Amino acid sequence: MLPRFAVAVTALCLVTQALSQTTARDGGSAANAGAVSRPTARDGGSAPVAGASLGPADPDTIDVIGVTPLGSGIDANRLPSNAQTATAEQIREQGALDLSDFMRRNLSSVFVNEAQSNPLQPDLQFRGFVGSPVLGLPQGLAVYQDGVRINEPFGDTVNWALIPESAIDRVTLLPGASPLFGLNALGGAIAIDTKNGFTNPGTRAEILAGSFGRVEAQVETGGAMSDRLSWFVTASHFDEDGWRDYSPSRANQLFANLGLVDDTSTVDVSLTYADTDLIGNGAAPEDLLEIDRGAIFTRPDQTRNELVMFAVTGSSKLSDTLSLTGNLYVRSSDIRTLNGDNSDFAECENTPGFLCEGGNGGEQVLLDENGDAIEENDELEGATLNRSSTKQNTGGFGLQAAWHTGRGEIALGLAHDRSEVEFASSTELGSLDATRFAVPGGVFVGDALTGLDASTDNTGVYATATFGLTDALTLTLSGRYNRTEVDLEDHLGDELNGNHTFERFNPAIGLTAKLGGDLAFYASYSEANRAPSPVELTCADEGDPCRLPNAFVADPPLKQVVAKTFEAGFRGGWSGGRWHAGLFHTVNEDDILFVSAGELTNEGFFDNVGETRRQGLELSLAGEGERLQWFVNYTALDATFREEFEVASPNNPAADDGVIPVEPGDRLPLVPKSLLKGGMSVALGERLRLGGDVIASSGAPFRGDEGNLVEELDGYALLNLRLQYRLGAHAEVFLNLDNVLDEQYATFGVFGNAKDVLGDDFDAPQFVSPGSPRAAWLGVRMQF
Repeated sequence: MLPRFAVAVTALCLVTQALSQTTARDGGSAANAGAVSRPTARDGGSAPVAGASLGPADPDTIDVIGVTPLGSGIDANRLPSNAQTATAEQIREQGALDLSDFMRRNLSSVFVNEAQSNPLQPDLQFRGFVGSPVLGLPQGLAVYQDGVRINEPFGDTVNWALIPESAIDRVTLLPGASPLFGLNALGGAIAIDTKNGFTNPGTRAEILAGSFGRVEAQVETGGAMSDRLSWFVTASHFDEDGWRDYSPSRANQLFANLGLVDDTSTVDVSLTYADTDLIGNGAAPEDLLEIDRGAIFTRPDQTRNELVMFAVTGSSKLSDTLSLTGNLYVRSSDIRTLNGDNSDFAECENTPGFLCEGGNGGEQVLLDENGDAIEENDELEGATLNRSSTKQNTGGFGLQAAWHTGRGEIALGLAHDRSEVEFASSTELGSLDATRFAVPGGVFVGDALTGLDASTDNTGVYATATFGLTDALTLTLSGRYNRTEVDLEDHLGDELNGNHTFERFNPAIGLTAKLGGDLAFYASYSEANRAPSPVELTCADEGDPCRLPNAFVADPPLKQVVAKTFEAGFRGGWSGGRWHAGLFHTVNEDDILFVSAGELTNEGFFDNVGETRRQGLELSLAGEGERLQWFVNYTALDATFREEFEVASPNNPAADDGVIPVEPGDRLPLVPKSLLKGGMSVALGERLRLGGDVIASSGAPFRGDEGNLVEELDGYALLNLRLQYRLGAHAEVFLNLDNVLDEQYATFGVFGNAKDVLGDDFDAPQFVSPGSPRAAWLGVRMQF
């Protein structure tokens, strides 16, 4: 894919050169383009930000209206929740790898499970709700880029590697079950605003290199041809060998924007392209990692992504009180996976000479794609190569009308999108070589072949109103009706055929009160729903678990998940600082969980497990002085099951006949009880700046230990440092040091069986994904 990426970058550079020449002929320049006043929801200026280079920003206004941030800005102090924002400068100064890494280091209640052990494939969690690229997790965060929902339609997954980090102008994390952000916003919504030539004129470049053979490069350029036309282009490249064995990764991203404005209207046309080849070899037995921290279990675990997205966003002020905003987009993604796993197929005991599969009904002779029995062969034992191809095409639009009154705003909106998915998967038998690489044997398991078409139609109609009841009291009312239709067509039979419709109206109400000075109180109640995704609807049979993401079976339909959130808190500030203290309480009804089953670590099924609850306390402090900036965030999180049930977890050492009980009050897997973050940045003279941050997390139960029956993952604390030295007006060098104390830790754990692959000495069932060791990167930034 690199040649195509290089051609695209070259073509855009030629366009940029032509635009620059045109600008020069018009008498304009990138320097004075920044002076153009471009109408945006944030116009009107913002107060100085406390902790501007490390903590979350605190702007005067936050775009929160609509299915995405399509509409007018609202005073952040009038929001009945603990919204967090960050700017492009903060992300850059933090030295974060990408958006998910920045959120992990800085934002309250955000943590990461590194299930894949790949820096670009994290399972990001907020208040115990996950946004992950991995099929099989109960996705609970909605993510938007310029008004476009970028959760993948097949499994509602979030591919963080496809978000162009160098194109981000600002990101907003809105907590709670907000109905305005549509499906999947059970725990919150992440809204990304991208750059344009008016807001980001000039040219910037950055390159770094260091540990793990990592090389990163970013370049961006933008400006305006006149006071009505702007352009912006950015590209990035990431390449590394990885710190674990056989774990290289590569990612290329490209983003371009063309902006048009007049006295009353704006139009932005954008193109996003991404191409990645990621190796995430995931969890390995603890016994093996004690010998070699960089070792892997089986390989390869490869994911290739290619994305193209074209979007048009516009706004128009029709009068002093009425404005319209809207967007239109098409998005196409192609995801291909190859997972080399150990095998649960072995020579039959009752029919020697053939391969068999064990099950509740006894052993069953394995058949190939032609229906013939598969003979026992050393080249077909010990490994499986599980492949999948997911082609997803989505198109949609959003339209909103907003009326501004003397004391508030009323908005009505409509959003619709349609997705077409072509999914295919297979399981090939093979063997493991000396490096535990899965060598293909050329024979495919017949029952594992899957060919599925899925189409999804999502429609949302919403309304919201914000009223200033008094100068100190603000009331917010919102509601949204969601309708989702999922059609499934089985290409290899009719077992997966189905049509499912889910509908719901979600309300919300919030109140904010100024109590004097900078002190304010807020409280809110909100609801949101998530319809089961196609991947969940086709993998929900306890008696026939799926090997994600590669096999699906005919199943009973699942119920949609409904989240109900109460949130309340106080916030305030002082000269050069701010603080927040809040409580949140979210109950998920009919929550969907991927339940581990079978002998393999990625085998299981989806099921409604009743109520789950996530509640907790959030505290934050941030300050800014002439030379010192700092922040501290603390979260106490109680995430538990609220109903009694049983799940299969055959590798759990506490299981009884392969089953473990779950009782009300048992903690959700992989969610810590407490999370502490802190950071500071201090100027040591005119040119030198030293910064650092700390992340400390308590332990968490293993996946597959929903009953909390065995010892959990250990807690950990990480120290990261940054050093910046300005060479002059246009350049600086920087040094990023991660995990300075070389902490050995793990953020993800699951149970498995290693003895068949590694021998009887490796009998511990705990598999973990180790965190990366101490690392250093040296780089340079330039700005013109």
